[in-house]
Amino acid sequence: MNLTSRIHAHFEESARLKLLSAELLASPIAEAATLIVGALLVDKKVLTCGNGGSAALAQYFAARMLNRFDMERPGLAALALSADNPTLTSIANDSGFSQVFAKQILALGHSGDVLLVMSASGNSQNVLDAIMAAHDRDMRVVAMSGGDGGSLMELLSENDIHIGVPHETTARIQEMYLLILHCLCDSIDCLLLGVE
Repeated sequence: MNLTSRIHAHFEESARLKLLSAELLASPIAEAATLIVGALLVDKKVLTCGNGGSAALAQYFAARMLNRFDMERPGLAALALSADNPTLTSIANDSGFSQVFAKQILALGHSGDVLLVMSASGNSQNVLDAIMAAHDRDMRVVAMSGGDGGSLMELLSENDIHIGVPHETTARIQEMYLLILHCLCDSIDCLLLGVE
């Protein structure tokens, strides 16, 4: 296979996954947007986290919430827990990397806030600890994962929302995450601003 054919195959696989996932994921994405808007309307916030590409996407989502997505609107309260390097390295050094999100959630999270986590495998210990910390703070969780959802599936309560990408390849999962986050941002704007 030459490079051009290989690149074409990536496009086809990505497009096919997106089309096949629309029916599966539309409802939980809508539920997540409704949950987040409900929290924001009573002066609560969204905390979000993940590792690697998911950390970057957590920061991207927080930026779209705090600033804007497609339309001008007041900023929405969102905080990416992966964005503060001094805090991350301090916690990792003193308490271990598994606690880098949990300790922030225990300090910053309040009852009624929402935690949005992303883990392609569903097995990242710091994400699992974040979910447990959120439950300790009476927060609901929106969990994005790939494959079978991994260990995080065992931690989610009936009040939490799972958005599971039906694929095993990290690159395809991350591509889906970006689309999911765009759908969340658009849905949140529609719920808040009444956009058709």
